[in-house]
Amino acid sequence: MKSCLIVDDSSVIRKVARRILEALEFQVVEAEDGEQALEACRRQMPDSILLDWNMPKMDGYEFLRSLRRVPGGDAPKVVFCTTENDVAHIARALHAGANEYIMKPFDKDIVEAKFQEVGLL
Repeated sequence: MKSCLIVDDSSVIRKVARRILEALEFQVVEAEDGEQALEACRRQMPDSILLDWNMPKMDGYEFLRSLRRVPGGDAPKVVFCTTENDVAHIARALHAGANEYIMKPFDKDIVEAKFQEVGLL
C-alpha cells in the first residue's frame, strides 16, 4: 500500500484529504506544519506528500526545500495544495521540487487526476 503524508494546519482539510486518499487506497499520516512533517519524514519517508503552502512554524516551501536535502527526501512525489494561484507561486513551488500543484478547494476527481499525472495511481 502506498503512503501519503498530508501536511496542512487545517484539521478540516486534513480530514477531507484523508478520506479521499484512503478511498484511493493510501496509508495516510498527518502533520499540522512543516516541522512536524519533516520529523514524520525522518521517521518514515512517504511515497507522496500533499502539502499546504501557508502554515505556522515552517511553511510548505521551506519544508519542501528542507525535505529535498534529507537523505531519501528526493523520492516522495509532492503535490502542493493551496489557495495561492499566481504564476510566481507555482513556479517557486516547482523550482523547490514540487511535482504538481492543486488549488483549494479540491475534490476526489482533482486529487485522483494529479496523483495519476505524477505516477502514484
